[in-house]
Amino acid sequence: MRRRSVVPALLLSLGVAAVPAAPHAAAAAAAAAPLPLTQVVPVPASVRAGGGAFTLAEDAAIHVPAGSPGAAAVGRYLAGILRPSTGYGLPLTTNARREGIVLALTEPGAGNTGAEGYRLQSTPRAVVISAATTAGLFHGVQTLRQLLPASVERELYGLGPWTVAGGTIADRPRYAYRGAMLDVARHFHTVQQVERYIDQLALYKINRLHLHLTDDQGWRIAIASRPRLTAYGGSTQVGGGTGGYYTTAEYQQIVRYAASRYMTVVPEIDMPGHTNAALASYGELNCNGVPRALYTGTAVGFSSLCVPKPATTQFVDDVIREVAAMTPGPYLHIGGDEARVTGRADYVAFVDRVQQIVRRYGKTVIGWHQITGADPAPGAIAQYWGTKGDEEPVAVAAQAGTRLIMSPANHAYLDMKYDEETPIGQKWAGYTEVQKAYDWNPATVVRGVPASAVLGVEAPLWSETVTDSSEIEYLAFPRLPAIAEVGWSPAATHSWASFRQRLAAQAPRWTALGINYYRSPQVPWPWTG
Repeated sequence: MRRRSVVPALLLSLGVAAVPAAPHAAAAAAAAAPLPLTQVVPVPASVRAGGGAFTLAEDAAIHVPAGSPGAAAVGRYLAGILRPSTGYGLPLTTNARREGIVLALTEPGAGNTGAEGYRLQSTPRAVVISAATTAGLFHGVQTLRQLLPASVERELYGLGPWTVAGGTIADRPRYAYRGAMLDVARHFHTVQQVERYIDQLALYKINRLHLHLTDDQGWRIAIASRPRLTAYGGSTQVGGGTGGYYTTAEYQQIVRYAASRYMTVVPEIDMPGHTNAALASYGELNCNGVPRALYTGTAVGFSSLCVPKPATTQFVDDVIREVAAMTPGPYLHIGGDEARVTGRADYVAFVDRVQQIVRRYGKTVIGWHQITGADPAPGAIAQYWGTKGDEEPVAVAAQAGTRLIMSPANHAYLDMKYDEETPIGQKWAGYTEVQKAYDWNPATVVRGVPASAVLGVEAPLWSETVTDSSEIEYLAFPRLPAIAEVGWSPAATHSWASFRQRLAAQAPRWTALGINYYRSPQVPWPWTG
């Protein structure tokens, strides 16, 4: 059991209290004051300052509604964050007392919070987070985390005080789909690395995790009816490393972990191009029947399934059936990009056929925006990754009812370098500093697309140059929070001047969490000693 009195005594024994004030003492004093309620990323829809402030006390409890396992799980999640740093027990209770930290479920429609919004009210007696759903409670908890001192994120005891400014936040997302993509095909990333990224995404209210599971360089998800896909096709990666893959149990572990953070996994099986790992594993998928050699380079556009062959249709059916069965979420991404050696007629026929298969297994099709050059099925979603915004087929499809996820590569691709000195990443879409990642409007990216067609945004991170969590974080932070704000906050709140200040205030939190981030010269980062 933690002995809270030891730490202050140890500090005194070391003479800390007698050390003269350092030049940064004013900054340290300011850090002890409650953070303004507006000092949150993504910025809330509405903030109203109030009197007084809430200070978490040693005997405080977390109150959750009776009869709601979901709300209780959110309460346990919050307690798991707060207990190590505060040293407080923070028991969960189901009584109706309005003191301490209160998680409250409201009637649907009450407070205009929608499916994911929340209301946070801070008074001297309590912080009350109320929402119509447990997803809303979870997002409200992320806001509460950011309003507490950054040291609350550490897994070691801190001194506090754990204070939240008084007032009320009313918040809900601009878009229903707010995603991040991780490419685990070019370089394989372990379950633990993916879970670490999920936790980081959750802090910024991301609710979709798109996993790019297959590509030329590797097949990363076990398919029981096609074991050679992983045994052979998953055995390497860019540069010739040993690769890897997720067993069914491991993939389902990722899905469950994401769900515990109110994040839906979107699996991608990229077809008919980007398929060399499959073509190397099963020769019958090639038109000449001969298996391809494994591939460890980074060029694209050279591979294609042999569309007319019945063996290809059976292969696609087997894969989609099994992936759909182990994925509880509603989406299945079929890729469809850069199929440069697939004939036009074959491409259209393939997209039509695959969409039917996906629908047969109860999932909603997502594909890269090239599928709009075929015939998007009713309900299909296209993911835009272009840079020009003048792609007529995308606009025509959107006008006809196809919904769009916006991932313009020159704004939202996290694998683009910040500048010419960036040690990892790519630059084919140009350099992307944090302001460029922030200053764009999903509703106006593609000319001719009605704003109502935009389902949301996604920040893809391709892994040709990315091998571990430290490199994922270096490219994602600080740009991921920028894109998260684009997807969550009302358009009227969009302000680079405000965002760069709020973003800078995130740095101590990232340090406490052990996140490796890029110190962009565009952001006034605090002194870090």
